[in-house]
Amino acid sequence: MPGNTFGLLFRLTTFGESHGPAIGGVIDGCPSGLKLDLEAVQQELDRRRPGSTPLGTSRKESDRVEWLSGILDGVTLGSPIGFLMRNTDARSGDYDHLKDVYRPGHADRTWEDKYGIRDHRGGGRASARETACRVVGGAVARQVLAHQGVQVQAWVSRVGEVALEIPVQELDPASTYASDVRCPDPETASRMAAAIEAARAEGDTLGGVIGARVSGMQAGLGEPVFDKLHADLGKAMLSINAVKGFQVGSGFAAASMRGSVHNDDYRTGPAGEVRTLTNRSGGVQGGISNGEDILFDVAFKPVSTLMRDQSTVDREGRAVTLEGKGRHDPCVVPRAVPVVEAMTCLVLADHLLRQRSARL
Repeated sequence: MPGNTFGLLFRLTTFGESHGPAIGGVIDGCPSGLKLDLEAVQQELDRRRPGSTPLGTSRKESDRVEWLSGILDGVTLGSPIGFLMRNTDARSGDYDHLKDVYRPGHADRTWEDKYGIRDHRGGGRASARETACRVVGGAVARQVLAHQGVQVQAWVSRVGEVALEIPVQELDPASTYASDVRCPDPETASRMAAAIEAARAEGDTLGGVIGARVSGMQAGLGEPVFDKLHADLGKAMLSINAVKGFQVGSGFAAASMRGSVHNDDYRTGPAGEVRTLTNRSGGVQGGISNGEDILFDVAFKPVSTLMRDQSTVDREGRAVTLEGKGRHDPCVVPRAVPVVEAMTCLVLADHLLRQRSARL
């Protein structure tokens, strides 16, 4: 099926369904000779896995990655890196009531419109379970980027009406994973957690926003026409389940500014390099990185599955009442932080390799 591969030179292909025997992927184009920290990859998975935070689903998956190819004694061979994670806590029977019913807000009906068949067990391939494979690929890509001094960090900046008001320059993203809600400010994190628990108690759900920063970024990455760096970042983020919006730098706020206000302020650094002070462009100009931090935001919708009854229709178009039950996140945003980081790493690793062929 098309659409299961991401990237041009550094490529990730994923496979598997939410309630199948396993999910996994193949990383192709990873340079040889990279000494992989496999435990660091596992740590990334542990941050995303079901049950990693009490604010999420009660499904428990160990998500222990099994490496199948492409690595010898922890060093990449340059050949495809195959991996998988086995599904061990899938309760397919919990979804029997969905076999002939379309869940509001989900991909049930559109998937069936496209393929004429769907896996009703937890959404099958459309489930966010697939994002575990992206985290593995992104964790490997992160280690490629580390050789160039590039760091990628994301955090929760909004849950429902609760927003992080601290400027990005004053944040300590290293403390993000100290909270269950993945927000680096303890006071805001506490209010976010309370909002999630309140929504859960009412059988409802919340959306939110994840902010991200790429530091140590070199200038010159990105293609100037169709594969602009921020365009590929946008595609990567919008491919994540439940994502409805993406903005880089000043984003939508730029629409209400004058050019005299929005233009970045250039200065010459101590070594004669050009520096950008205001960085309203978010580190990307003309689709190409300018060497400043890349800053962007990703908006997530509320989870569509509610723990309350909803009106919907079945395959015959008859009105039915869908009972709210199952194991679901009341807010996906906390567990999506490592997914945003992973997709960012995949984009940057791909463009880093592409840049090597841009000039002699």
